[in-house]
Amino acid sequence: MKWSNILLKDVELKVLSELMKNSRRSDRELAKAIGSTQPTVTRARRKLEKLGVIKEYTVIPDFTMLGYELLGLTFVKMKANLSSEQESEIRSFVSRFMEDYPHAELVSAWGIGLNKDYVFVTLFKDFNDYWNVQRKAREVPYSDVNTFESFLVDLKGQNLAMPLSMSNVAKDILKREKKKT
Repeated sequence: MKWSNILLKDVELKVLSELMKNSRRSDRELAKAIGSTQPTVTRARRKLEKLGVIKEYTVIPDFTMLGYELLGLTFVKMKANLSSEQESEIRSFVSRFMEDYPHAELVSAWGIGLNKDYVFVTLFKDFNDYWNVQRKAREVPYSDVNTFESFLVDLKGQNLAMPLSMSNVAKDILKREKKKT
């Protein structure tokens, strides 16, 4: 299957899918799960790593057990027509910001939608932590502070439809492959 600009074999997609479900398994266990041999799985995994399809092996912890109560999505509108130098200044500010306010920012990225240009996805210990970070974030150069909007999720609440997991992405990869064949 062609993904972006690389061609992945069926066995490579299966290995990737299984690793996304549980990256702690050995190549032997993965081979058994996908009905292949251990050397084939080892070659597939190494290829995925070399191509950069696999960026890292990590865990997804229970964030509440680590002291985080809130997940925040903060959307920002930047001032129009920023030069590359101004964008570089923003990146420098965000880097310093992360050093001064070491909180758990999961994603910080330019994007399109909701009449906004930038999004921060962040974990917070509590509402006080959220407000402290928001006050400092309003100093981001070239941002329109009047457009900051956040959506907060109470991680301790019982209203989570589904916790963060890679399992559904793994299932989708294989489902899309089956539809194409």
